[in-house]
Amino acid sequence: MRRGIAATALVATLALAATACGGDTKDDSGTQAGGELSGTVTWWDTSNDAEKASFQKIAEAFTAKHPKVTVKYVNVPYGDAQNKVKNAFSSGSEAPDVIRADVGWVADFASLGYLDQVPADTAKKVDADFLPQAAASGKYEGKTYAVPQVIDTLGLFYNKKMLADAGVQPPKNLEELKTAAAAIKAKTGKAGLYLRGDDSYWFLPLIYGEGGDLVDAKNKAVTVDNEAGVKAFKAARDLVASGAAVTNSTDGYQNMQTAFKTGQVAMMVNGPWGIKDTYAGEQFTDKANLGIAPVPAGSVKAGGPQGGHDLAVYAGSKNRAAAHAFVEYMTSQEVQVQSAKELSLLPTRTAAYDQADVKSNEMVQFFKPAVDKAVERAWIPENGSLFEPLKVEYTKAVTGASTPEDAAKAAGAEFRKILKGWK
Repeated sequence: MRRGIAATALVATLALAATACGGDTKDDSGTQAGGELSGTVTWWDTSNDAEKASFQKIAEAFTAKHPKVTVKYVNVPYGDAQNKVKNAFSSGSEAPDVIRADVGWVADFASLGYLDQVPADTAKKVDADFLPQAAASGKYEGKTYAVPQVIDTLGLFYNKKMLADAGVQPPKNLEELKTAAAAIKAKTGKAGLYLRGDDSYWFLPLIYGEGGDLVDAKNKAVTVDNEAGVKAFKAARDLVASGAAVTNSTDGYQNMQTAFKTGQVAMMVNGPWGIKDTYAGEQFTDKANLGIAPVPAGSVKAGGPQGGHDLAVYAGSKNRAAAHAFVEYMTSQEVQVQSAKELSLLPTRTAAYDQADVKSNEMVQFFKPAVDKAVERAWIPENGSLFEPLKVEYTKAVTGASTPEDAAKAAGAEFRKILKGWK
C-alpha cells in the first residue's frame, strides 16, 4: 500500500532503511514509489532433485516481467521443510517471502498466523479458474491463504516388459497384486512390488481402499483405529509377509526408486513427481516401458490421496506486493503448462488441460482422472502432525514389529493426544 508521501521523500527516507530482504527503494509491500515492483523475493522451494533446476529457471524468469525484482531461489529438502519453515516464521529471522507448502501444511501455518491472506482479486480467480479440490487446499476458516501450484495423487508404476515376461496384467486389487508378484518372482526371479515402509503417506491408499480414513473431521472423530484401519494395517503387513512386496524402514524413497529403475522390482507406488527421475533409469531408456495404473483396490475400492503443493506468502514479508505477484506468476497457466511439459506435473488451473503441451503428455493425461477420483484429505491444522506418529506405527506393522491391531490402537491413541477433545 502506498504511504501517501512524495516520491522523492520516500526515496530519501527508505534509502537509509532498506532491509536485507528488499535492498531497493520500496515500501513494506515491495513496491517502489512509482508503483513498480522492486526488491528481493526469497522463495523456499521443496521440489525434488529432478525438478529443482526447472523450477529455479522458471522462478528466476520472473525478472523478465519485473526487472527490478530479484528472485532468491532456495531449495529446501522436503523432509526438513515443515519444521524449518515454522522455525523461520516464528522467529522472523531470515524467513522466506514465499514458501512452497505441502497441501497438508497450509491450514497449520494459517492457524498460527504465519501466512498473508491471498489478495481478494486473486482469491476470486482461484475459486473461478482452479480445480475445486485444489482450491480447497489453500483455504482456512473460509479464507484463502495459498494458491495451488500442482496437484497430484499416487498411482501404480509398472515395468511393462517385466509384467509381460511374467504373463501378467497390471493388478487391479491387492489379491491380483499378490498373484502377479508370485508369477513375476517365478518367471524373472525379481520382486513384484516395492512397498514404502518408512512413510505413512503410502498408507493412505490402503486405508482408503478399505473404506476408511485417518479422521472424520466433520464429526471430530479419530477413525484410524476402527475396523477399516485395522484391515489396512493387515493389508500392509500381508503384502510383505506373503512375499508380494519388499520394503525398507529407512530411506525408502531412494531405495524404491533405485530398485524400480534397475529392474529389481516390477512395480512401485509413486506420484507424478517421480516420473522424470524414473525415466532416467536403465529400465526406462525407452520411455514406453513405463506403465502407470490406478493404485490397487482394497476390499472396498481403489483410493489414492489428494496431494500437491501450494504457494503462500509470509505474513511478515517486507515485500508482500512483489511476493504475491511472484505467486501469481508461478501459478499462471503459462508456467503450469511449462511444468507439465518439462516435468509431467499436473496443473491446478482447469483451462491448462486444454493446452496442447498438456494434452500431449501421456502421464499427465493418466493422472488427471486419478486426481479427479482422489480422496480429499481433512484440511485441518493438525493434518501434517498426524503423519509422524502414524509413520511409527505403520513401520512397525509393515516390518512385523507390531501386530496390525496394536499398530492401529497405538496410532489412534497418539492421534487423540494431538486432536484434543476428539472422539
